[in-house]
Amino acid sequence: MEAQAINQSTPISNTTEQDDNIQDLLSNFGILQNNMDVFFLIIIGMLIFLMQGGFALLEAGSVRSKNTTNILIKNILDLFIGGLAYWILGFPLAFGEGNFFIGYSGWMSIGLEPERLAFWFFQFVFAATTATIVSGSFAERCGYGAYLVYSAVLTGFMYPVVCHWCWADIGI
Repeated sequence: MEAQAINQSTPISNTTEQDDNIQDLLSNFGILQNNMDVFFLIIIGMLIFLMQGGFALLEAGSVRSKNTTNILIKNILDLFIGGLAYWILGFPLAFGEGNFFIGYSGWMSIGLEPERLAFWFFQFVFAATTATIVSGSFAERCGYGAYLVYSAVLTGFMYPVVCHWCWADIGI
């Protein structure tokens, strides 16, 4: 009788241990899945970032040789000015809590979870690439001051509003 009690209790304890192991595996899988999502966003963001160099070369080949340095500096400034504008204003307008038209929270990454920084980088390189694509039409036609204003407005306001409409959870 005592042997039967041990045999009956053994499967119960094995089942409990197996359930615990399954729960541990599921929680570890969730962590792995989150890490892979962050890794994916960073790698794809880096690939999109490399498009900046391609656009710079395309635009440098489209202008007279005396304006090549000018166009290359404008492409670098797209990243710097666009990065600041997107950090301060763009990301909150695109993905901050708000209404269906525009977001209005999370200015300058205040309250942004560390896991969302990869998402910020991914979205930033799209915004900067948008400004760089359009900059080819400004080649040899626009001064630095006007170009910097254009780059800040495009990456800090125009692109984020449309981005909120299309990709934010509460957008249009």
